[in-house]
Amino acid sequence: MKKIILASNSPRRKELLAGLGIGFEVHVLKDIDESYPEDLPACEVANFISHAKAEAYKNIIGDDELVITADTVVVLDDMVMGKPATRDEAVEMLRALSGKTHHVITGVCLTTTEEQRALSVTSEVTFKVLADEEIDYYVDNYCPYDKAGAYGIQEWIGYIGVTALKGSYFNVMGLPVQRIYQELVDMFGVNELIRGDKALP
Repeated sequence: MKKIILASNSPRRKELLAGLGIGFEVHVLKDIDESYPEDLPACEVANFISHAKAEAYKNIIGDDELVITADTVVVLDDMVMGKPATRDEAVEMLRALSGKTHHVITGVCLTTTEEQRALSVTSEVTFKVLADEEIDYYVDNYCPYDKAGAYGIQEWIGYIGVTALKGSYFNVMGLPVQRIYQELVDMFGVNELIRGDKALP
């Protein structure tokens, strides 16, 4: 079993990975280029960025380490929604999602010095028609500027707004932990992952 490094400062990803009961460390490199070609299909953007993040770590990880990189995007009508930079952008995104079904796609790379495994998980989320007052309340009180699509399903907007979900809830939060767990089992065996002597982070 290798030492696992989570290459993300996201508190949600830290919480979700910790939920697997697997010890890990957080190490984040600065200034990784997260741009992508304009003609790249929306369904491939998360994978492209997670791979770019993994490449930044490839030459600095040790033989005993495994790095997990991830990126999550919201896709509505083949349009990629990243993180809103301003309040107006957040409001605009939520208005666009209101009353519609969209997809949340997370791309993940598991990288060691010997191999790299890439996976992509898609969940389908449907919102009710959101009142302007509800959107304003959520943006002003929850400041969702670090979230793709300007919302967190685990927050107030998810409680009152999400009417249907197809696929992984945790993927919508930002990390498809079931798939990651299964990949780690395939790589190292179930006994290595669930043995009781691993300290939680």
